[in-house]
Amino acid sequence: MEKYDCLKLDNQLCFPLYSAANKIVRSYKPLLDKLDLTYTQYITMMVLWEEGDINEKELGRRLFLKSNTLAPLLKKLEAKKYISIKKDKKDARNIVISLTESGEKLKEEAVNVPPSVASTINLSEEEAANLYKILYKYLEEGEEEL
Repeated sequence: MEKYDCLKLDNQLCFPLYSAANKIVRSYKPLLDKLDLTYTQYITMMVLWEEGDINEKELGRRLFLKSNTLAPLLKKLEAKKYISIKKDKKDARNIVISLTESGEKLKEEAVNVPPSVASTINLSEEEAANLYKILYKYLEEGEEEL
């Protein structure tokens, strides 16, 4: 291996990961535009549809997002009237995020997004499951760094 081989684009693991992530997010865009959501807002709503009320710190942990990224995102969802943001009655230091009625109704409109995007990804079920495991292995190993 030559000294500069490590600088070749074809030798970078990060490049196909970055490009694949961009390609997938772009496939979501027209579907999410109809819902008036960005991709990050969409994944936030997915956690809320799954969990219901959730602590802001736990939401950030689930999404692998830091507070400085999450806070403005939540404000925008609140402005759209999809969520409410309140201090925990038991501990005012904790912030609780809840779905509003319109946020809950949006779930019905969003239900077709995952299968629509999945149909554009040419992987077998086994390949997709393996990729999922590998990616989460990497994310969870680096979780303490977030």
